[in-house]
This record gives sequence, C-alpha cells and structure tokens, in this order.
Amino acid sequence: MENFQTVRGVKDLLPEELGKMRFIEQQATLVCKNACYEEISVPIFEFAELFEKPLGETSDIVTKENYVFQDRSNNTLMLRPEGTTGVVRAAINESLLQDFPKRFFYYGPMFRYERPQKGRLRQFHQFGAELLGVKDYFADVETIYLAKCFLKKIDVLSQTILKINSLGDNESRENYKIKLKSFLKKYINDLSAESKIRLENNPLRILDSKNKKDIEILSYAPKFQNYLNKQSLDFFNSVCEGLDRLKVNFEIDQSLVRGLDYYSHTAFEFKTDFVGSQDAVLAGGRYDDLSKLISSKQNFPGVGWAAGIERLSMLLDYKYKFTPMVGLIGHSDKYYHVLLDYYKKFLNNKVNSQIIYNGTLSKKV
Repeated sequence: MENFQTVRGVKDLLPEELGKMRFIEQQATLVCKNACYEEISVPIFEFAELFEKPLGETSDIVTKENYVFQDRSNNTLMLRPEGTTGVVRAAINESLLQDFPKRFFYYGPMFRYERPQKGRLRQFHQFGAELLGVKDYFADVETIYLAKCFLKKIDVLSQTILKINSLGDNESRENYKIKLKSFLKKYINDLSAESKIRLENNPLRILDSKNKKDIEILSYAPKFQNYLNKQSLDFFNSVCEGLDRLKVNFEIDQSLVRGLDYYSHTAFEFKTDFVGSQDAVLAGGRYDDLSKLISSKQNFPGVGWAAGIERLSMLLDYKYKFTPMVGLIGHSDKYYHVLLDYYKKFLNNKVNSQIIYNGTLSKKV
C-alpha cells in the first residue's frame, strides 16, 4: 500500500517552522495586549453568504478561491478566507456595539483555493488586528503604528517597506469608477474574460486582476488620487502627518488599491523583496461599509490589518531550539525509576530537561 500524501496546497508544520510561527504569534500578542487589544476567536467556517455578500459575486474569493460545502442540514458553509468579516459579524451578533470602540486581535488558519505559491498555501495562517467604531483618521494611524511595532518586535521591520494610498470616500470612488470604466472600454478586446465581466458590474475589481495583460493596461489608467474630493484628501493628509509625527517611514503608492466596495480611505501594505513576487507580508485598510453589508440595521466604521505568518516566518532569523538544559542519563535500566524522580522535580521547577533512553552510556554522552 502506498503512503498517503497530503492534499495539494496543505502541508505538515514540523517543529522548526512551527516554532517560528509560534514565536511570531506570541510576540504579536504581546504587542497587541500592550495596546489594549483583546483576543477574539471566530469560527473557522461560517454560512457562505456571510462572505459572499460583502465580497460580491465577481470577486476572486467567491468565484474561484472559496472552499464551500454543505452540511447534513443542507446549510451552505464556507471555510473562512479571511478574518475581518467574522470579527465584524461577532461584534454585531454579540451586541458589542454599545461598548465602542472595540479593539480585537485574532490568530488562526484561513483557506483559499488558489494556486499554491511561496509563503501562501491553500491553508495558511494569519494574525490580525481590528479597531471598530472609530471614523476618524487617528484610528488608521494607530493601527499602522501597531503593525510597525509588531514587525519591529520580531526584527523584520528593516526588511519591509510601508506603502500607503487613499481609496477616498464613496463620492470619490463613484467619480473614479466613471473615469476608469471609460478608460478600460477602449481596451475591452484586450482585457481578460474575468475583467470584461467586472467592467460592467464593478470596474474597481479589475484593479485586483492578476492577469499580465490587465496589469499592463492598468499601468496607463487614471490614478485614484486625481479624483479624491477635499474631504478624502484632508483625511489622507492627516494620516500621513500622523505617521510622520510617529516617525513611521512610508511611501505613497497610487497603484495600491482594494477592489471591494466596502473599503474606503486608507489602504496600506508592508512589502518585502525577500519572498518573491508575492511581496506583501502585512496588509490592511479602512472598511467603513462592511458592517452594513452584513447587517442592514448596523453601520459602524472599522480599520485593521492581517499578517501572513508563513511569509513572515521566511524573513525570520529565529532558530527553534529543543536542546534540554539538563539531560538525565541512566547507567542501566534499573536506574530509570530514580531518573523519574529528578525528571519530576525539574519539570515542576520549569527546568528544561529530557530523559535520554536509548543506547549505551558512552553513546548517550
């Protein structure tokens, strides 16, 4: 009988890699708790509609990247592709809105059916932070600074560059949609099949295209910032001034966008050139319209970020160590009961110890 292999896009996490991931999670937790963020855990699977409604029918995650299945009660469920939507739903369901603002962090596996690539498999892990209930620009500054502190804590900040951009408010986005659609119609014969569909439903989602021809066409497209109204420009300028005050280095990147309608104002990514073409290790932004897509009776702002743990572990110069401080060796089997007494004492006093069972005494030392 042949040995079973893992399913494509997933893998076993062996001690060295898992040690790195645990280290990242622990340091991120320390940073978030220091900033008064509370831990939250949401289900790994939810009703599929929870994700499908905000993401839209033409987003990659819904059309081809989701893991959807039916349970025995014929409920259509989805393995979570990201964490923010579940956190916002929890805030609504658990009646947390009366106690705003709320600061949360979370950690766990996410699932997307996409081509496996370096640092991103079909089951991957994210650490995220969300600030709910604050509409002002200083919430954006806070969360970006929190992300910087986290990356500095695990000593990878110097390997990244912070890129930021503004997506504007609803008025600005509607103005830009008109200009972008008019521009893209000139190239309709050259666009990918998916982008042709998106051109009619929502041209902003074309900005997320991974198709090489689409990307080439978009390089000549009108820039978002040229269509921001005064309120949006003032908001973005205030974010930049806040980051300057905190001495956070950043670059404005007008090609940095989010193709989903619920995003607004600030978008940001910490990028690196150490992990190939998929260069974002932490990404975030403001999602003021997400809550009203989940619940017609609720509408509150939010901003946050998520970090890919596998990608960060590739940057991490951290060695998982499993070397005991004390090795307990018996001359022969009859002494093992004595070793157990010492083993118990060491463990109870938090001394890293290990009983060495195999081989002769000369080989053990």
